[in-house]
Amino acid sequence: MKSPIAFIIFKRPHTTEKVFEIIRQVKPPKLFVIADGPRSDRPNEAEKCEATRTIIEQVDWDCEVLKDYSNTNLGCAKRVSSGLDWVFSNVEEAIILEDDCIPHPSFFPFCEELLEKYRYDTRIGSISGQNVQFGRRRTNYSYYFSRYNHCWGWATWRRAWQYFDFQMKLWSEVKEKNLLEDILQSTEAVNYWHNILQSTHEGKIDSWALRWTLACWLQSSLCIISNINLVSNIGFGEEGTHTLSKKSKFANIPADEMSFPLQHPPFLVQNRQADIFTQRTLYSKPLIVSLKKKVKQMINVG
Repeated sequence: MKSPIAFIIFKRPHTTEKVFEIIRQVKPPKLFVIADGPRSDRPNEAEKCEATRTIIEQVDWDCEVLKDYSNTNLGCAKRVSSGLDWVFSNVEEAIILEDDCIPHPSFFPFCEELLEKYRYDTRIGSISGQNVQFGRRRTNYSYYFSRYNHCWGWATWRRAWQYFDFQMKLWSEVKEKNLLEDILQSTEAVNYWHNILQSTHEGKIDSWALRWTLACWLQSSLCIISNINLVSNIGFGEEGTHTLSKKSKFANIPADEMSFPLQHPPFLVQNRQADIFTQRTLYSKPLIVSLKKKVKQMINVG
């Protein structure tokens, strides 16, 4: 393996260790580790953060380990985005994993091959191993193209990340010119994303991923989605930031093995059928409700 990996960790040593063991199998030559600091009002969180960081000391292969550890708690949005800013100030491209996303080993050569194939194709903003079609095969090829940039195991380039804007400076103009209607072409989707992006802009939702989605849309970039699910999210539960319910149908979806050689589609066109399904399942009102509940819990605890 030649591609660098960016590993985002926080305070869950039990899930972090499981992801780390998969990383150890593929032996990346360069490992970037992004860690947030503990919250002062959370008992034992400092100890959990330290235990999580200790796992990184187990690197036992030829690897350059670079660490960006915060002493204070920056929160999900600022910590991940600032960490990825740091990663892409050092390298042109990277495979990105969070501490609760366990990939099948075939996820890595999948990303690596496509990072090379689409390196200079600005129509593509990212590559994802997260597939939420629940077994529905949307194409006979190894992947399809989506307007949704899933981030439970993904990869991208500096050329794409440069458009990430934490402040969402163009959001006012997006609303004024009704650009979501041009992007989404669905009243249902426009209403959902207007509400969730407005809440993010107001600071009510602590998410880097929603800001990243908007940045990609404003560049008309598409995401490559593997035709099978390559990453299992085991982080659903009380310790998750936005993944709170263990009963969610998106929790612990099994990770399958990608077949090689990859079958590349001979066209670059959004798969609207897949995206409509994703919008109506993953991106629906219950998610907004769960995010707002999480925010209220954080405020009440504070």
